[in-house]
Amino acid sequence: MNRFNSSVQRYNSWPQLRSLLVVVLCGAVAACGSDLLLGLDAEQGVDGIALLGPLCPVISEADPCPDQPHQGWIRILDSGGDQVTRVQADEMGLFRAGLKPGQYRVVGESGDPFPSGGEEEVVVSAGIWTTVTVHFDTGIR
Repeated sequence: MNRFNSSVQRYNSWPQLRSLLVVVLCGAVAACGSDLLLGLDAEQGVDGIALLGPLCPVISEADPCPDQPHQGWIRILDSGGDQVTRVQADEMGLFRAGLKPGQYRVVGESGDPFPSGGEEEVVVSAGIWTTVTVHFDTGIR
């Protein structure tokens, strides 16, 4: 019997393997989690929209060419600059994250090189959903 077969035989018991996976997954979740992040049913957090623009090289009152919703990735950082969570805006540009009260930076992840994601400072207060708009610049001028 070669070394590979003996290793497989050692872990061929489903209960042992399941227990090992539970320990590994629980450790990974604990290492990645933030105590500032709450569920979407939280009493407060950030409600946002991601917008992409400008989309036209020339904008006028007759042809305003408004920014459009963007399905970009958004990072939410705590006051120390550590990432609390990363969410993707939906097809309407909307995103939401339940957070504990505090100061946060909401940052749009930039492309390579465009779109360039903007950044907004927000304060989340107890019992209030704070609204924020994150702009993604296309570079069109």
